[in-house]
Amino acid sequence: MNNASLKPQYTPQPAIVYRGNPRKFGRARKWFLRFGIATVVILVVATCFLWAYWPFRPKAVIEGLEEASQTKVKYARFHGTYFPRPGCVLDNVVFQHNLAPGHPPLMTVARLRIEGTFLGLFTRHVRLIHADGLHVLIPAIGSGENFETPPRSSVVIDSLVADGGVLEFATRQARTRPLMFGFHQFLLNSIGSDGPAKFQARFSNPEPPGEVKTSGTFGPWNQQKVGNTPVAGEYSFQHADLGVYGGIAGTLGSSGKFEGRLDHVAVHGTTDTPDFAVTSSSHQVRLRTEFQATVNGTNGDTLLKSVNANLWRTTIWSEGSIAGAEGGNGKTASIELATKDGRIEDLLRLFTSAPRAPMAGSVSFKAKAILPPGDRAFLDKVTLQGDFGIDGGKFTKPDTQRAVNDFSSGARGDKKRAQDEPDEPGPETVLSDLKGHVSLTNGTAHFSNLSFNVPGASAVMEGTYNLLTQKIDLRGNLKTTAQLDYTTHGIKAAMLKVLEPFFKKHKTGYIAPVKVTGTYQHPSFGLDLADGRTKHMKLPGTP
Repeated sequence: MNNASLKPQYTPQPAIVYRGNPRKFGRARKWFLRFGIATVVILVVATCFLWAYWPFRPKAVIEGLEEASQTKVKYARFHGTYFPRPGCVLDNVVFQHNLAPGHPPLMTVARLRIEGTFLGLFTRHVRLIHADGLHVLIPAIGSGENFETPPRSSVVIDSLVADGGVLEFATRQARTRPLMFGFHQFLLNSIGSDGPAKFQARFSNPEPPGEVKTSGTFGPWNQQKVGNTPVAGEYSFQHADLGVYGGIAGTLGSSGKFEGRLDHVAVHGTTDTPDFAVTSSSHQVRLRTEFQATVNGTNGDTLLKSVNANLWRTTIWSEGSIAGAEGGNGKTASIELATKDGRIEDLLRLFTSAPRAPMAGSVSFKAKAILPPGDRAFLDKVTLQGDFGIDGGKFTKPDTQRAVNDFSSGARGDKKRAQDEPDEPGPETVLSDLKGHVSLTNGTAHFSNLSFNVPGASAVMEGTYNLLTQKIDLRGNLKTTAQLDYTTHGIKAAMLKVLEPFFKKHKTGYIAPVKVTGTYQHPSFGLDLADGRTKHMKLPGTP
């Protein structure tokens, strides 16, 4: 076999020839070339435009911050960002409102991070402002600093985050600690848009100390009259320690909703304090309230339109205000209170350390209480003026009630019941028409026109009771139907028999000056022959 026949045969391939229209190909090349040139031109123009009007240049950013805050803004370091999002970062930013030397800044931010989007460069939108280490210091009332209303911004901020920020209210009194609100969470959305901004916040309340959560809507901003800016939302206030006020204790929780204008926000809510107590007492009570109020968000003044408080079987209605005086520091609470057909034992248990209240019965009262600001304890600084009445009163201590029963029997002339059978059980004597006027100042209750009746006797008294020391000093006149020595027995009856000529004798009975002294737990009853303060006091039905 011939070796040449084993070699592969080469077959030539035809050449590929472009058979299209060369004019069309040229036009396509020109079109692509023009598109590329146009794109480059657009990019160059856009770059020049952004360079000239780049919103995140130091000068532009500072001017925007100064216009929004109405302050002079300084910073330590500035760093621009471009990818993946345009923006900038500023370190140690200071917002100075009062430019006079020695005045602290209105606001400081450890790091201010601003993020935008490339589309937002043309639509004036900012995606995010994040303020790390924000501290706002509000000048004290009466400092003379005036704040102008900032204009509504033309830039829309999608989100403002200031977690960990601090809001501080300065005070002019050296001994008074400033109020400080620590914000664990603070978020604002849609700032500067045509609609309202949305907010969420969680912060520590300074007084009473507790945790507040709130969310809602705010705006749109009313530059002509800030007070007309709409606001609405809901809140919860938990773990509020009432012990900060001194004299009272308990952990309060509250929740509710609010809606209205910034200077007139209607609030409807409830509170629940399961362990409310007056610290001088050993009793705790579940104190629940339902309230309607209006709050002035521009100065914090509150008008209490209706407050219903429930403790045990008694309901107390109240209304009033919590407001600051012009040029003053702090706020004063002025509350009017009233109850009808409540239980006196419910009120007395708040102030006694004994297992049971000393008296039971139906009570009605109307009073006005004022609680001024300051560091003094609650019972030291609260003042109260009011009138009260107790009907169907009975003493809870058997010995005390038995003594009243015996006294009433003797006053009616039932000498055998009063002296010979003091331990024999019998019907309880009801203390009726116990009424009077009370004025509470500096922890001491001053009583006037204090009167009461039991079958066979009546009395009118005046004096004081110290809520802090529980000391009693009441003096007045006692009127009995029978001879005074009938109201007791033994040596006391003999002494009263000897002194009988000195007591006033009327057709309707005998009158003698009496006193109640000692303490709440150990009162002492007796004649008051040496004191002339009761001469002007007249009993009903006497000339």
